[in-house]
Amino acid sequence: MDRPRILIVDDDDEVRAQMRWALTSRYDVLLAEDRGSALEVLKKESPGVVTLDLGLPPSPGDTREGFLALSEMLQFNPLVKVLVITGQSEKENGIEAIGQGAYDFLAKPVNVDELKVIIDRAIHVQELDRERRELLEKSTYDSFEDLLGSSAQMQKVFTTIDKVASADVPVLIAGESGTGKELVAHAIHRRSPRRDKPFIAINCGAIPESLLESELFGHEKGSFTGAHIQRQGRVEMAQGGTLFLDEIGELSGALQVKLLRFLQERQIERIGGRTLISVDARVLAATNVDLTRAMAEGRFREDLYYRLNVVNVAIPPLRERDGDSVLLAKAFLQRQATRHQKDLVFTPRALQVIESHGWPGNVRELENRIQRAAIMAENGRITHQDLGLNSATTEYMGQSLGKAREAVERQMIEAALARNKGNLSRAAIELEISRPSLYELIQKLGITRR
Repeated sequence: MDRPRILIVDDDDEVRAQMRWALTSRYDVLLAEDRGSALEVLKKESPGVVTLDLGLPPSPGDTREGFLALSEMLQFNPLVKVLVITGQSEKENGIEAIGQGAYDFLAKPVNVDELKVIIDRAIHVQELDRERRELLEKSTYDSFEDLLGSSAQMQKVFTTIDKVASADVPVLIAGESGTGKELVAHAIHRRSPRRDKPFIAINCGAIPESLLESELFGHEKGSFTGAHIQRQGRVEMAQGGTLFLDEIGELSGALQVKLLRFLQERQIERIGGRTLISVDARVLAATNVDLTRAMAEGRFREDLYYRLNVVNVAIPPLRERDGDSVLLAKAFLQRQATRHQKDLVFTPRALQVIESHGWPGNVRELENRIQRAAIMAENGRITHQDLGLNSATTEYMGQSLGKAREAVERQMIEAALARNKGNLSRAAIELEISRPSLYELIQKLGITRR
């Protein structure tokens, strides 16, 4: 088995030699002394892990060249794991590097045993990323028709679809906006005996009521102003196949009566027509409103409800689908990567935010945000900012309340100390706490005073 390949980037000949000596027994060690040579080795040898000293020539006294190297390496290969090496007093550089996509950071002098542990972990994560990408590239994203989901909630939906597909009875698909009700309807149609016949969809809430009757049932030439030709309606177009009525709760009372008559008699009349037309079409309906409440309020006919609701498929909102938000996000991102012909990956923070976000717009919102992020992202790495998830709590999602409180306290204290050049008294006044309280917090949080 090939040994893991790592790249050491440092301008100090002695440091490079020591690192090579310490690591060569476990890894194939490659060396580079500046940004240009590092990128050249990365492109030629494809190491999975890079250790990067931020102080590189021609300006080894600052971090500009190191950050440029980090950016270029991640742009070339978003999956490479970069371990940034910083000075003891330069922790903020390490944190900034992680924000820009570095995998981790270590302070000098480097503890070789600790470095080996981090490298091994980075190699493992890099391998998982690679395998996941290969799996996604091989996947057609249709683990169940065009539906994707590994949660127990969606597996239940898949089972229901499988059972009702061949039953040839009306199905009512219920779920919040953006959950994929039309995809479920397509899945039922494709698994039914009618799969080779038309699938005709109409959104009952998107067409003005004055036009909807004609759209559904068609009209005869001259039946009203503007009816210059005879026209089939969607019901008639679905002959032998499936008719999908989205937002069925938006139908007017008069159209509910006419639809009910079709479901009972399997016949329709075009507007202005006097001939009964027999139509053999399976009806699937969808709603994002509570039809039982609509019935109680007199807005939806009870007899029509029971005609449509022979079988009910309830699609859970994305927030209730355990683990599916991340699964869907990665599938959508791979589609965008293929579309734009570039490598795209999520940062760990972005994945955490995706999993924690409530997704009020459900799958549609998730897909739209990822489409936007694929365009806006820099260096091929999708951050939570790219996704537009920038609420005040986003940074602390996934943390306990105690950890989040400590993080906020640390940020505020470090910022106050920086603004006041380390003066405890002035920082305490700004933070509106006593000097002893500030000192205790500094000790508790392990904040380094400069």
